[in-house]
Amino acid sequence: MFQYLAHAADKPWQPGPYAGVELKVLHKHEATGGLVVLRKFAAGTQVPAHTHPGANEWAYILSGEWVESEVTYGPGTLFHAPKGERHGPHFAKTEVLSLTVFDGPLTVA
Repeated sequence: MFQYLAHAADKPWQPGPYAGVELKVLHKHEATGGLVVLRKFAAGTQVPAHTHPGANEWAYILSGEWVESEVTYGPGTLFHAPKGERHGPHFAKTEVLSLTVFDGPLTVA
């Protein structure tokens, strides 16, 4: 038996750190602030270059088309941004759904 279970259908969408981005928090680690989230980017959403000062980020594209450095990526693509490393800008060519893990608090700079 797993020690934690979450059903995405039971979790609400909430505003993300940028316009056009929504988060569905599947799990939050109380001690570290780490998160496992579904992230939804509306088609046409542009996220400026940024860093996550307190967390490493892993993002796996479940659906949609994502543009990074003029290359389009789709389902099955895994991205990793080390803590404090600048990444982006990102552009959602279509609506994009990703499963994303932050191993610390979700902050952007």
